[in-house]
Amino acid sequence: MARRVGMEVSIALAEAAKLANVDVISAYPITPQTHVVEHLSELVADGELDAEFIPVESEHSAMSCCVGSSATGARTFTATSSQGLALMHEILYIAPALRLPIVMCVVDRAISGPISIWNDHSDIMAERDTGWIQTFAENAQEAVDLTIHAFRVAEHPEVSLPTIFNLDGFILSHMIEPVVMPEREQLAAYLPSFVPLQRLDPTKPITMGPVGIPPVYTEAKWTQEVAMRNALPVIEKCWDEFEQVFGRKYRSIETYQAEGADVLLVTMGSIGETAMTYVDQARASGVKVGLLRIRLWRPFPKQAFLEAVAGAKALAVVDRCMTLGGVGGPVACELKSALYHEERRPKVVEYQAGLGGRDIPVSDFDRMVQGALAVLAGKRVPEPRVLQVRE
Repeated sequence: MARRVGMEVSIALAEAAKLANVDVISAYPITPQTHVVEHLSELVADGELDAEFIPVESEHSAMSCCVGSSATGARTFTATSSQGLALMHEILYIAPALRLPIVMCVVDRAISGPISIWNDHSDIMAERDTGWIQTFAENAQEAVDLTIHAFRVAEHPEVSLPTIFNLDGFILSHMIEPVVMPEREQLAAYLPSFVPLQRLDPTKPITMGPVGIPPVYTEAKWTQEVAMRNALPVIEKCWDEFEQVFGRKYRSIETYQAEGADVLLVTMGSIGETAMTYVDQARASGVKVGLLRIRLWRPFPKQAFLEAVAGAKALAVVDRCMTLGGVGGPVACELKSALYHEERRPKVVEYQAGLGGRDIPVSDFDRMVQGALAVLAGKRVPEPRVLQVRE
C-alpha cells in the first residue's frame, strides 16, 4: 500500500532513487542540490541501499564517473545545480552520443555573476541542446514521480538516452510537502531491471566514443537527433503506463482552464501553481485566461503544443532566464519557432521574470496577461519585457 508522508522534496526524490535500486551514484555537493546526494550517501552508508557512492572532486568528475559506470551496465544517478551543471558541460555531450541512460536531477539555480544561490532556469537553459531528455516538476509529488519516470524512459530499449528532471531550487527542493511514496511492488511493475543496449565487457570488446572524422560526424549527430525524435512517443507511453500503475496522469503539455481562453499563460516549473491561483481569480472576474504548463522540454512536443494553443489569441510566455543580446527568452523563442509556419497562430508576448530567485506573485501574472490583452487591442508593450526590473 502506498504511504502518504510529509517530507522535504530533496529527501523524497532521493528515496525514489533508492526505490529504483540505483547501482551507482557519483556526485559533488552544491547548493541547493546537496540534500539529494547527501541523503543518498547516508542510505548507502547505513546499508539501506546496495549501491556504490562515489564522492569526487568536482562535477566534471562526477559526470565522467557516471559515463563510465553507465557504460559498464550500471543503473546510474547523479544530481547537481547551477555552476556544477556548467562544470559538467563538456561531458554532458558525451552521454547521449554514447546512448548512456544516466538519470540526473537538476535542482535549478541561477548562474553567476553576480553569485546567486537562488532559483531560476539559467543553468538548465544553457544545457538545453546537449542531447538529454529534459522534464520539469511543479511540486513534491511530481518530483518523486518524474524521478521514477526518468529511469523508465532513459533505459527503455527504444530510447537509451540520458534524462534530466528539473525542480526549482529552494522554492521546491527545500520545501516539506505531502507526498505519496510508491511501494517496491509498484516500482517492480513499472520499472524493469536495467538491460543496456551495449556495455563495456572485456570478453566482448567494443569501442565507445571513437574519433568522428568529417565523413561520419554529421551522420552520427543525425542519429542522435532521430533518437530524440523517436523518444517522444515512448515518453508519452511511459506516462500512460505510469498512470495505470500509480493512478497519476502526466502529459508533455498540460493545460488549466484553457478552454475558451483568449490568453494563455505559459510556465515551466513551480510557478505554475501560483499561475493557477491567478487564473482562478481572473476567470472569476470575467477575464478569459488559461494556463499552459510545459512538462517536457526536450524533445520539444511541438504537435501537443500546437494543439493546446489552437484556440488562443495570445500567449504570455514566462522565461526564468535571459538570453543576453538575443531577441527573447529561450522558451519564447522556441514557441515562436514552433508557431512560425502556422497560418492561424496566437501572438507571443514575452516576459522574463523570477530571475535569481525573485518571487513572481499573483499580481505579476496579472500584469503579464494585461500586457497580452493590450497587444491584442493593438497597443505596443514596451521592450524589454523584463518584468521585475527596478529603475
